[in-house]
Amino acid sequence: MISELQQFVRDALAKGTSRQEIRHYLQEAGWEQEEIAAALDAYADISFSIPVPKRKPYLSAREAFLYLLLFLTLYISAYSFGALLFNYINRAFPDVLLQYDNGSSQAIRSSLAALIVAFPIFFSLSMYLARTMQRHAEKKASKIRKWLTYITLFIAAGVIIGDLITLITSVLGGELTTRFDLKVLTVLAIAGSIFGYYLWDLRREEKDV
Repeated sequence: MISELQQFVRDALAKGTSRQEIRHYLQEAGWEQEEIAAALDAYADISFSIPVPKRKPYLSAREAFLYLLLFLTLYISAYSFGALLFNYINRAFPDVLLQYDNGSSQAIRSSLAALIVAFPIFFSLSMYLARTMQRHAEKKASKIRKWLTYITLFIAAGVIIGDLITLITSVLGGELTTRFDLKVLTVLAIAGSIFGYYLWDLRREEKDV
């Protein structure tokens, strides 16, 4: 069933009103930017006597599989890379009170193996899906993609907040060490990079609408 907003947009486009004018007046009426963008995006930006509706994207099992695999390999890659750096930090700055197995070699091998398997899959899928969206712009509206992106932003934000809380707690307790500082910076760099990239990607997409 067509919504009141979509009906307004369709009628306005049918009368020849420009998209910029429609966006302006809807914003003045209190509609959210995302709602306006979604309503305008429902119709193709082509010249015709009546508004031409775009083909609505649907969620296919294949698409869900690809995006779930993409984000799964992202999480595995991020965790494994962090674990790998943690082990190198432990080796470079050993804690004399703890008995580290310089045979943290097993942990290093496991992290490296996970990276070797997961990261190429993540990178290949990213390139494939990016090319697919360039050819079929409507796929940018994929619901599974947006949901997983926002879940990833939520997880990354939670990690960053937890990392900063841990850092401040240690500063207040006077327990800072080089080893600890490097681990905090490692977590902050990895989570911050993921958060920054996907936030930038969402904003870029909103500007393109």
